[in-house]
Parts: sequence; C-alpha cells; structure tokens
Amino acid sequence: MEAPDNSTAAVKFVFRGTLVHSTPEEALQIREDALLGVDADGKIAFIEDGKKLQDISRSSGFNPSAITQLEQQEFLMPGMIDTHIHASQYSYAGTALDMPLLQWLNTYTFPVESRFKDLEFAKQVYTQVVKRTLRNGTTTACYFATIHTDASLQLGRIADDFGQRALVGKVCMDRDNDVKDYTETSQESQDETNRFIKELLNQKYPRVKPVVTPRFAPSCTEPLLAQLGEIAKNNNLHIQSHISENLEEVTLVKGLFPQSQSYTDVYHRFNLLTNKTVMAHGCHLSDEELVLFRETGAALSHCPNSNFSLCSGVLNVRNVLNHNVKLGLGTDVAGGYSSSMLDAVRRTLDASKVLKIQDPEHETLSFEEVFRLATLGGSQALSLDDRTGNFEVGKDFDALRVNVAAPGGPIDLIQKEKPEILLEKFLNLGDDRNIVEVFVAGRKVVPF
Repeated sequence: MEAPDNSTAAVKFVFRGTLVHSTPEEALQIREDALLGVDADGKIAFIEDGKKLQDISRSSGFNPSAITQLEQQEFLMPGMIDTHIHASQYSYAGTALDMPLLQWLNTYTFPVESRFKDLEFAKQVYTQVVKRTLRNGTTTACYFATIHTDASLQLGRIADDFGQRALVGKVCMDRDNDVKDYTETSQESQDETNRFIKELLNQKYPRVKPVVTPRFAPSCTEPLLAQLGEIAKNNNLHIQSHISENLEEVTLVKGLFPQSQSYTDVYHRFNLLTNKTVMAHGCHLSDEELVLFRETGAALSHCPNSNFSLCSGVLNVRNVLNHNVKLGLGTDVAGGYSSSMLDAVRRTLDASKVLKIQDPEHETLSFEEVFRLATLGGSQALSLDDRTGNFEVGKDFDALRVNVAAPGGPIDLIQKEKPEILLEKFLNLGDDRNIVEVFVAGRKVVPF
C-alpha cells in the first residue's frame, strides 16, 4: 500500500472498497477493502488498507464517517483512454461502413468534415461526442478535429467545459481530394496550425492540449510534413496521424514517397516519430518498422472496430508488444461504429482470437492484458502516464465508479463474485448504465 503524501493539499474525499488497476508489472492488480484519498488538487493522496482507517484519518485530517463506502458489487478502476477518435465524424457513427478506407474518406468523411466551417454545427457535434464519451467512461481522448481552426478551438473549449482530459488536433492536409473546398495550401496549413496551437495554449486549459495532426501521409506533401515536424519539435507537442491501415493505402504511399524506405520512414524522415507520437492502426507494419517505433519511442493506437468495419486488416497486438512498442486502444469513430472504449476492449479480444483461428500457435491476449491497454497502456501511448492511467499516489484521480449490478443494467449477478469476475463481466457485458460516476483529476464529471 502507498502511504500518504504529506506534502499534498488537504484530503477532499475518500473511497473505501475494491480498487482494480494495472501496473507495468501486473496486468491486473486488485486491492480489496482499500482506502483511496483524493486531495483538493484532484490528486491521489493515499492508498491504504481499510483496517488503517482510524490512523489514516488522523494523519490525513478527514472524518472517518465521511468516507464513501463502495458496495460489494462495485469497484473503482482508472478512467479509460481513447488514443484515437475523430470527433468530427461522430454525426454519422454507426453508418457508412460499406467501403474500404480511401473510397470511404472521399464518399463519406470529407463531405461531412467540410461542414465544420459552420461553428453551430461544430458545437452541436462536439458537445455530443464529449458528453457521450465521458458517459462511456473515456476520461482522456485524443481527438482529430478538421482543417477548420476555429471549430477545432471550440472542441478544446467544450472538452475543458465538461472536464475531459483531451489532446485536440487541427487536421492538416494540403493534397487535393475529391471534395471541393476541403483542402488547404501548405502555407495555410502551417499558418493555421500555428494559430491553433497559440490560441489553444493561451487558454491555459489545465487538461486540454494541442496535438500536431497531419491527417496521414497521402494527404500531405513533403514540405508540409517537414514543417509540421518542426512545429511539433519547437513547441514540444504531441503528434498524431495514421499509418499502414490498409494495403491500398500502403501502396499509395510507396508511389507518393519513393525516396522513403517504408511508410514509417516517411514520418521518420520529417521528425514526426517521437516519444510523443501516436499512430493509428499499423495493421501492415513490418518488424523492421516496429523496431523504428521502439527506437523513437513512438506509439500505436489499436483500432479493431474500424479495422474490421472497413476491412482494413488485423493488427497482431502480441507482436507489437513483443517488440516493446507502446500501444493503447482507440475507438476510431466513425470508421469504428462505437464511441465506447468497452467496445474497443471487446474487439481487441476478438481480433486476437481471429489470429488464433488463423494460426493455432498464436498467443491470444487475456482480458487482463486488454484492460491494461485500455487504461495504463493508453496513458503510456500518449506519454501521459506520469499523470494518469492507474492508481498511484501523486497521480490525478481519473477514475470510474462501476456498479456491475446497477439497477436496470445489462448484467445479472446470480451469486456473489470475486472482483476479477466482476471486472471481466463489466468488460464483456457492461455499458454506460454500469458507470455510476466518472472523475477526471478529482472532479466528478458524470453525472453531468
């Protein structure tokens, strides 16, 4: 157990009950009858045994009668981290899944994204997606917006208003596509990216930051990629993009960037692979490319719903982990039809089993491992694991209070179950009805 940090602010509230989380060494660590205190700054002040209640209350200065006692079928877990989601595509989530990636972008995605020059439309969509993902237990989201700077700033403001931790990216794309008016020149993209970064940082939102966002290599010229690499370096910013999602895209990149040794090398040449980079998909990366990911500290976002829905490919997560590459999970709305990270967990397990069907020697992922990917793994992929991802003294209290037997919920408990069974049932069967409360940095953000 972790002793109180006496240097922190006064204790604001205390939970007593079961905690489930991950550490780098343990995919699932369970602490029954634990005390977890949160200070006035929203950080975890202590984690101790429940039997030490009187001693901890005296040393930390809280009233033992004021603690929140979790029920037997309840537990606290870290908030889930969506490492790849297109906020601007939320309006058509659950539809338009009948084409492969490149055709899908031109037919559905770009026409919808072009509408975000309308700030009222942007506000409506972005408000809904932030609220929905918070209800689904996403305490941190890495968002793609659109090429529109003012609408992208609006997404940052909405995330801050509702208390979600977020990385927000103004999309950059200077190659022509099939949709009139949904492109920008290289200079416009650079200038607007700089404006977006400056104005978002000037807001001084405590948990919302900009992320440099080249859409993907096929939508960007070499001069733009080079400039975005410089912008990210000069401002010490996160970077997000897509890589090796489907084979047609990989072939296209080879033709557009003949000087590059691989898709990964395209980004590497322009200083876009850093320890603050997260790349979505990676279904068709070679082992040599994964070595480059490890050497640069770049991460992958596994988006299995989208990979299945657009028939893009199946990422071998075990191979990625065996290469010691950081990896988190993403919903990839709207290529992925669900905005719930619980769906990402389930589809990750499904993808692992598909590989097992294809190769009986394949080592499938356990639910405990996938739980870690949805929480601590996501924070590592976004280089936020010093602040969030699990329960450690000094980290922000980003957490879900889960009631597996919530009235009217989707799970029926027949008998008393151990915490690991309750967690497995929640991951496989649960939904937002089981998520009683959501906290980000100690602030209760759900219920609204």
